[in-house]
Amino acid sequence: MDTSEQRRATRKHAPTPIEVNDSLTGEGIGRIGNLSRDGMMLIGRRKLNDNALYQFRFLLPGLDGKPHVLEAGVHEQWSEPAAVPGQHWAGLRIIALSEADTAVLNAWLDKPEA
Repeated sequence: MDTSEQRRATRKHAPTPIEVNDSLTGEGIGRIGNLSRDGMMLIGRRKLNDNALYQFRFLLPGLDGKPHVLEAGVHEQWSEPAAVPGQHWAGLRIIALSEADTAVLNAWLDKPEA
């Protein structure tokens, strides 16, 4: 067993930028650094509120190969300033995702990296 990975689910690095928007306000929040079945690391444009709940929207390739909009309810677990001024990293746990969005997320995670 790899002891360097302490998370419940292995995270996959986003090879191209995946922009994240707040579903309620439409605000551009940042981009995904990595993603797993139960969470994500967000590289944000601002600090998120501690222990807050958010509804985020982002695109992944759908099962048909066309862009698919995922709506994810997430819970902020931690955040800290990034090395780049004005950016913040945040660890988010996915707490709500539809069955269709879960299928798209799983297909993206299971696809071998090129």
